[in-house]
Amino acid sequence: MTATPTTSKKRDDRGPALGAPTVAAAVLTGVVALYIALVAFGNITDFDNNQQFVRHVLAMDTTFKDDDVMWRAIESRALQDTAYVAIIAWETLAALVLIAATALWGRALRGRGDGHGRARRLSTVGLLMLMLLFGGGFIGIGGEWFAMWQSEDWNGLDAATRVFTLCGIVLLFIHLPFTGRGSADPVPDAVHDSAPHSAPNHQ
Repeated sequence: MTATPTTSKKRDDRGPALGAPTVAAAVLTGVVALYIALVAFGNITDFDNNQQFVRHVLAMDTTFKDDDVMWRAIESRALQDTAYVAIIAWETLAALVLIAATALWGRALRGRGDGHGRARRLSTVGLLMLMLLFGGGFIGIGGEWFAMWQSEDWNGLDAATRVFTLCGIVLLFIHLPFTGRGSADPVPDAVHDSAPHSAPNHQ
């Protein structure tokens, strides 16, 4: 009589580890989502505060007022306010995208939906939206084209640089090669075949 080989499947059903990369990605994405949501909410509920900032930056009225660059100034209040409303709308949309991305990270941690792929893609869209706004908009256009760096009173370059850097770090982190379902180390399903034990045949 011969014993049949036994097969056992080793699974990790403990759920995501607290220090897992996927958990960190969810938290970091959520932090950025919370930040930009509060920024957008503040701009909507306290509209006049940053409205003055945008007006002064576009008017270039606190720069060195060099004739070679002052032709770039936008003095129309209508255009200034249109730009401000567009900024708020962009921030709000980015916040919604990142909130949705955070929810997808949560679903990925529970093994639901399409997993990490959708969460990573949506996070990338939201983070790039913010990098475009703060990097291209505030640092590039505001800082250089409208010479915001020359102003001592209406200068948002430091804040824009912090947000741009934060988004860049989070973007790089979420593109690390995650493995497993929220585990700190790869724990793939493995099938271990035990060595067959043959009993001698008695005839």
